[in-house]
Amino acid sequence: MSIESITPLRVYGLEVSYYTGKLEAYLRYRSIPYERITERSLGIAREHVGVAQMPSVALSDGRWMSDTTPMIAWLEAQLPGPSVIPEDAVQAFFALLLEDYGDEWLWRPAMHYRWHYAADSRLLSRKIVDQLTGHVPLPRPLKRFFVRTRQRTLFTHGDGVDSVTLAHVEETYRKNLAWMSDVLGEQPFLLGDRPTIADFGYFGSMFRHFGMDPTPSTIMREEAPAVYAWVARVWNARRSTAAPPAALRDGVPESWDPILDEIGATHLTHLAANAEALGEGRRHLDVEIQGVPYRKLRTSPYRVWCLEQLRRRFEEIPQPQREAARARLEAHGCWEPLWRKETLASGIDPKAEAPFGRGASMTGLGRKR
Repeated sequence: MSIESITPLRVYGLEVSYYTGKLEAYLRYRSIPYERITERSLGIAREHVGVAQMPSVALSDGRWMSDTTPMIAWLEAQLPGPSVIPEDAVQAFFALLLEDYGDEWLWRPAMHYRWHYAADSRLLSRKIVDQLTGHVPLPRPLKRFFVRTRQRTLFTHGDGVDSVTLAHVEETYRKNLAWMSDVLGEQPFLLGDRPTIADFGYFGSMFRHFGMDPTPSTIMREEAPAVYAWVARVWNARRSTAAPPAALRDGVPESWDPILDEIGATHLTHLAANAEALGEGRRHLDVEIQGVPYRKLRTSPYRVWCLEQLRRRFEEIPQPQREAARARLEAHGCWEPLWRKETLASGIDPKAEAPFGRGASMTGLGRKR
């Protein structure tokens, strides 16, 4: 199948959307023609993919896709190399691990800054109402109030952000700025001279939230200008088919060690606790992250599926390389939570149809919008 036979893509999502920005950066890099459509995008997505989420994508042949990670993987399979998913299986696994962390764990501070700071919540509620709800016959102030209340209920308070965890949530952002600044002092992208899936996974939060919302963008400009420059670099990156591909670093760089420590202690620990809670039929879970108690988090089937996909990718590593990859994971506290729960059963995509097929009904958390 040629990419020309399914384009231009129609991308249903908001200009301010976390995952829409991630997908748009990838489409721009791969020079895939697309049009972004905002008005009534959630209702249209619900009609065609079964879930109101962003982005949802219509192909020109009538098929619909959802969920950025499998969408990018499917599109890469239709395109000539080199892929944004590294060819080396070990490097690919660790790049996808960073992508999952960027998608799922950085989601929490991104939503916190957007909806818990007054200037940010006023600005973003106005943008969302203006872009998404023009057809709703209610006063704009009331719609903006509803948006702010909904987002805080589902995506901040509902995902563990409270007076106890707030400082830890904000520290997560600053830790990532510091780590990225160190890496980007040596190379233009996270794995070398061209962007990979690790860059696009980080881009969702760093672009449309941290890089553009008033409070976190001020922090980024003042504390991490190299990251601010990287945001523009990823958005402007284009893969040239006329020149030899830019180089990636060999293997998994030692400069990634601090973020692997962080992933093991935070994201994978949470994924393991979520999987255990869901397996026991609980709707909420409590988990301690780096000594900070997160209470009454909603369990998420999607985040169990994330864990399933990470395990699957690890098991695709050829046996001679697998032990070295395991040793690297163990050294950074990633191995134990990755495999803590022996059996996983998310119930999501049992026929492996992603990114096609109708989406599963979720709690509203952890879906790669």
